[in-house]
Amino acid sequence: MIVGLQSSAMRKSEFSYNTDNYASFDGNSPFFPSRSKYDDGGAGDVALQEDELCESHDCALVGCQRIIINVSGQKYETQLRTLNRYPETLLGDPLKRKQFWDSRRNEFFIDRHRPSFQAILYFYQSGGRLRRPIEVPEDIFVEELEFYQLSEDVILEYKGARRRKIWLFCEEPDSSRAAKLFAIVSVICILISIVSFCVETLPQFERDLCQNSTVLENGGVEIEVNFNDVFFVLEAICVSWFTAEFVMRLVSCPSKMTFCKNIMNIFDLLAILPFFVSLVLLSSKNDCDAANTGSSFIIVRVLRVFRVFKLSKHSQGLRILGLTIKSSLRELGMFFFFLVVAMVIFSSAAYYAEVGEPDSQLTSIPGGFWWAIVTMTTVGYGDVTPVGVWGKIVGAFCVVAGVLTIALPVPVVVANFNNFYKHESGHGYISS
Repeated sequence: MIVGLQSSAMRKSEFSYNTDNYASFDGNSPFFPSRSKYDDGGAGDVALQEDELCESHDCALVGCQRIIINVSGQKYETQLRTLNRYPETLLGDPLKRKQFWDSRRNEFFIDRHRPSFQAILYFYQSGGRLRRPIEVPEDIFVEELEFYQLSEDVILEYKGARRRKIWLFCEEPDSSRAAKLFAIVSVICILISIVSFCVETLPQFERDLCQNSTVLENGGVEIEVNFNDVFFVLEAICVSWFTAEFVMRLVSCPSKMTFCKNIMNIFDLLAILPFFVSLVLLSSKNDCDAANTGSSFIIVRVLRVFRVFKLSKHSQGLRILGLTIKSSLRELGMFFFFLVVAMVIFSSAAYYAEVGEPDSQLTSIPGGFWWAIVTMTTVGYGDVTPVGVWGKIVGAFCVVAGVLTIALPVPVVVANFNNFYKHESGHGYISS
């Protein structure tokens, strides 16, 4: 990916590092020290080409000449004044960056981690905002920040010594043996929770969460929650672990706002909340049976299915799938829009084509929506079908249109999947 900033006021003129002498910079230039060389013999000095500049913009004065930075084979193009915003850093100081000047190629060559440099360059471009790429491990990114000599305040603010250790412990299993053990226990708890969620619905494991607890003075029986139930105990242990993990990650995260906006963290919260909400519902109502069979309690229990998404943190395949869906949202949105439009068109056409048929199952246009969706997606349950000739013709066109609609976003989604797969597996880098 080539990242570049170009001045809109430049017409044909460009600045480049070549083997000529200085043409328009003197010793008082704020961008270059007096008589500085990037290599012996004057190679790599800055020269101003003789192309005419716009009168309203003096690039020689503001230092907007373009330079190329080659990071392990990946070239990035930016303006010199962008780097000069932070003169104390490795790239902002002419004397520090001259050691990387390649006079033969007229570019700077730095043999460092490529994905991290995108964030480093964005730091200069944005005026100090630091964002770690999602594919770059925390420890590698901090090493790159130190190599490029960003200010100590910036690095300390980013990593935060204790919080960084907790964050690496929770997020990076390869950072230490303890972190790897923590990840293994997390996976085991996730699997136990999912298996328990599914197994407890089997008929042979059907039981009543409420039990007779104490006999009242009037002869009645008080019914309370059976906290000794095996599935309840397993759920409590797993949720306790998930809660501790979530709190540790929330406390140690570099940005609370970014953490709260992350979709996976939202799924983690939805995996925890049902247990505590169910406890409140069961404890707040005097009638345990009514609370256990109520619609609100059932909905809360269904939310436990979000626990499946927690596996994506420990599964490369699920992570790639999530990134693919996220990057393909625009194409998928267009697909659903086309699907809705086609559904309305073909359900209307099928309804009017079947109006004269006595045994027609398409009694209304909204009633035909289900038939249109099932037909276009080639599922074909057969519960609703056209019976007339014209209705079957409309159905045939509906199938063809559905196949074409589904085929439209497939190449883009597949390309995005291959892109992320190559990047995650180390066989390539994401291209723009």
